[in-house]
Amino acid sequence: MDQDTADLRRMIADAGRIVVFSGAGISTESGIPDFRSPGGVWEQMKPIMFQDFLASAELRRESWRRRFAADGRLRAAEPNRGHRAVARLVREGKVTDVITQNIDGLHQASGIPDAQVIELHGNTTYGACLDCGTRYSIEELRGAFERDGDVPECRACSGLIKTATISFGQAMPEGPMLRAREAVMTADLCLVLGSSLVVYPAAGFPEMAKRRGAGLVILNIQETGLDNIADLVIHRSIGDVLGGAVGVN
Repeated sequence: MDQDTADLRRMIADAGRIVVFSGAGISTESGIPDFRSPGGVWEQMKPIMFQDFLASAELRRESWRRRFAADGRLRAAEPNRGHRAVARLVREGKVTDVITQNIDGLHQASGIPDAQVIELHGNTTYGACLDCGTRYSIEELRGAFERDGDVPECRACSGLIKTATISFGQAMPEGPMLRAREAVMTADLCLVLGSSLVVYPAAGFPEMAKRRGAGLVILNIQETGLDNIADLVIHRSIGDVLGGAVGVN
């Protein structure tokens, strides 16, 4: 076992309450492209702002066109070694909560209960009414889009249906933000996996954990803005290092 993996294993063993903070880097290892990194999705197509989604039927259709175009890749993606390692730590009672910036549902697919996944940016695996919150399956919405060239209004209240994600310009969800704060305030170790830690306010949670006395581990391919205050920084594959430290193949 190399020194990085051994150090991570020791810190996990010594911790009593671990909070995981995950970003796009853990899901790129499952074949899901990053949005913000150089060469990522947002360099190839401009994101649709939330207020524009509300104001323009054409942009709402374009938003759904993009979502359905990505459906094959999303459906094919499976939890990787990193996701499985986190799931083992949850099962063992080491990890209390997984705070994630990801919208792909792969933490839940790895076996982590919904109640222990805090989705700061929502979830793209289903749709929801912006007014009443009624949920809709992607399969149902795709069928309507292919048939009618648009998704329908909400059956319950006639509101607009959108993927259950937080778009640029949309307010962060109050409930998950409060839950994330509570989680980091009681953690003795924060394990950052695959986040560049540049998107705030979400990226403030690992810093908050460190400031109140928790250990901070950052496992990310590239440097981050919090590397200088972390107790352990590893710029390598999440699956290789965390999987090795936890004993998951």
